[in-house]
Formats: sequence, C-alpha cells, structure tokens
Amino acid sequence: MSYPIPRDTLETSLSVKKSVFHACAGLATDRAAAMTLLAECQSRYPDARHHCWAYLLGNPNSPSSAAMSDDGEPSGTAGKPILNVLQHKGVGDIVVVVSRYFGGIKLGAGGLVRAYSGATQQTMERLTLITRVTRIDCTVLCDFKHEQYLRLWVTQQQGEVRECEYFNHVVMHLALPEKAILQIDSVLAPLEHAKRIKNT
Repeated sequence: MSYPIPRDTLETSLSVKKSVFHACAGLATDRAAAMTLLAECQSRYPDARHHCWAYLLGNPNSPSSAAMSDDGEPSGTAGKPILNVLQHKGVGDIVVVVSRYFGGIKLGAGGLVRAYSGATQQTMERLTLITRVTRIDCTVLCDFKHEQYLRLWVTQQQGEVRECEYFNHVVMHLALPEKAILQIDSVLAPLEHAKRIKNT
C-alpha cells in the first residue's frame, strides 16, 4: 500500500485580528519525530503563547496513531481543528505545529477553530508530497555470482537491501514493495541455488 507523505518541512503564517499563527508541517514516522519538530518550533518561537499540534502516523486511511494538543487554548479549539484538516487531506506520516502569537484581541472559540484550521489548510495546500511505498521484509539465499544482479533488481523495484550475510552462499535481507514480493520467486527461479527463505 502506498500513500502520500511530506517531502520536506514547510511553514506558512496567517494573521487573524493581530494574532499571528505560524503553521509548520513536516514528516513524522513516529511520535519521537513529531515531538522533535514541536521542539524546533518552540525554540524558533520561544515567546509564542501557544504551540498547538496534531499528527497522523502511518497510512492515512488506517493510521497507526493520531494525537493532538491544544497547549492551553480552550479545549477543542486548536489540536482538533488541526487534526481534522489532516484527516481530510489523505496524507500520512505528518505532523503540523501551529505557534500562536496573541495580538490582544480575543477570537472566541469559533474564531480559534477557524484560525487553526485555516493556518493548517494553507500550509497543506503548499506542501510538496511524495509517495511512500510500503515495503515487506523477505530473505533470499543465492550464490555469490548472483548477488550484484539481485541488488540491481531490488533497486529497480524501489526496494532496499538491508543486510547481507556471507557464508558459502549469500543471505540477503531485503525490503520490497508488495508488487516486487509477488514477482521475486519468478526472478529467482532461473538462478542456480537461489531461493526465498522466508517473509517476515
């Protein structure tokens, strides 16, 4: 299963009644990566009154994890609107942090929801995306003479050789897109002593 993810980090700003909302979106494959981006935003805007955020990890159609924080804003007026935008964009492995400078004019609950949603929406519309292809681990045994050929094939399939172990033959630990997993047995068949040992 493949899905779009952020290619890099992007920040935009939105002003609403003198309050300024700096929205930063970036790649997060786990909670630690999301919290790292949050810490970067907190250090970039140390005097911002709120650093509200949300993230969506994994496939956006069935996320492995989702979380949000209002960071002192009234409950449901910041983190939830950010997450709502993410859930409608179909982008996975993403975190958005919105740092707010209060401009002296209260926006009210509805105004906050619109502002946090708008800042997130604006950033998402400009964010450059790439496709993440989910890979499946498998292990292959082959003769030394076939190793380079298989390495080239794995690269052409957008796969990865994670590790090689050398005995009287080569044990290759691979990560391959699902499409390549379906093809690998027929690729190995003509190669002498080459076979798939296991999928993990």
